[in-house]
Amino acid sequence: MAKEGAQRAEETEQMIEKEGGKEAAEGSAAGSLRAGDTKEMRAVVLSAFGGLNKLRVSKKAMPEPQEGELKIRVKACGLNFIDLMVRQGNIDNPPKTPLVPGFECSGIVETLGDSVKGFEIGDRVMAFVNYNAWAEVVCTPVEFVYKIPDDMSFSEAAAFPMNFVTAYMMLFEVANLREGMSVLVHSAGGGVGQAVAQLCSTIPNVTVFGTASSFKHEAIKDSVTHLFDRNADYVQEVKRISTDGVDIVLDCLCGENTGKGLSLLKPLGTYILYGSSNMVTGETKSFFSFAKSWWQVEKVNPIKLYEENKVIAGFSLLNLLFKQNRGGLIKSVMDKLLNLYNNKKIKPVVDSLWALEEVKEAMQRIHDRGNIGKLILDVEKAPTPLVS
Repeated sequence: MAKEGAQRAEETEQMIEKEGGKEAAEGSAAGSLRAGDTKEMRAVVLSAFGGLNKLRVSKKAMPEPQEGELKIRVKACGLNFIDLMVRQGNIDNPPKTPLVPGFECSGIVETLGDSVKGFEIGDRVMAFVNYNAWAEVVCTPVEFVYKIPDDMSFSEAAAFPMNFVTAYMMLFEVANLREGMSVLVHSAGGGVGQAVAQLCSTIPNVTVFGTASSFKHEAIKDSVTHLFDRNADYVQEVKRISTDGVDIVLDCLCGENTGKGLSLLKPLGTYILYGSSNMVTGETKSFFSFAKSWWQVEKVNPIKLYEENKVIAGFSLLNLLFKQNRGGLIKSVMDKLLNLYNNKKIKPVVDSLWALEEVKEAMQRIHDRGNIGKLILDVEKAPTPLVS
């Protein structure tokens, strides 16, 4: 009996090995595991910091919500310039790789974590996520989640949080935009630039100066008051129109533009740095470009600021959310923004939709500054076939 039992056990082990090998072969041939077999999902994975070749779509274990979190079935994800800097490792204290990039998404609530109130399964929502947004499923704390208006699409919702909250907080919370003021915004054709232009239009008699690539001018000329080529001497152009300069400068470029922006400020004017895209000059991180850009930054003398009555500030929405615990403040801003949207005062500008598998091409379009408005990763979109 013992011998017979041992023989059966050995046969069973052989069958398991055989079936396991068969399933592995079938999974390999199919390119992925069947969704019904395991709780897995597709996600964009950054294997290491560097170029576009470090990105790939892979299978990952599906997350489950912890206490106070929502599980969201993602429909669309926002793609921002900060994502290019993350890919290059061109940020302070980057997380370890491999990682799933992305900080905002929209979708449908699938599961509620313990103690979550105010949401129901099936709700259409948009959310901030501390990485991991570029996936079929995300989990994020309830304080970072907001319901989508009925007439807002998932792609518009994925284009809404980062751009409009950033623009609103810089204009109204930091710079105190009021009637009759003037604003200079760089990259006026981008997602934040278009949000800034729309929000400025909600205040009477605000003059908006914008810089953008010349090929975008026809498309965005009606959104700003004065539009200049990004490679032109915009300082002299602004001063020709407004001798005293401007009240607010919103700078996402950094480098030599810091000094130019400060020089354009009127007394009691505010310069706000919210990005440093001049440091991203190639596909991978360049220490030469990084050093050159910082070398060109105007060395700020506090005494000079005092004498000229100028304000210099910085703004990082992600740090405010995830490091400085200001989720409550962001929620109050989102409430105001959604009210403006419902009153048809503002509307997200979506440049284009891309499949997860097309993330490299989408990133390249941002790097080339080819977008007008926001690029969106559409989770349900199939990749566009290559034309022979």
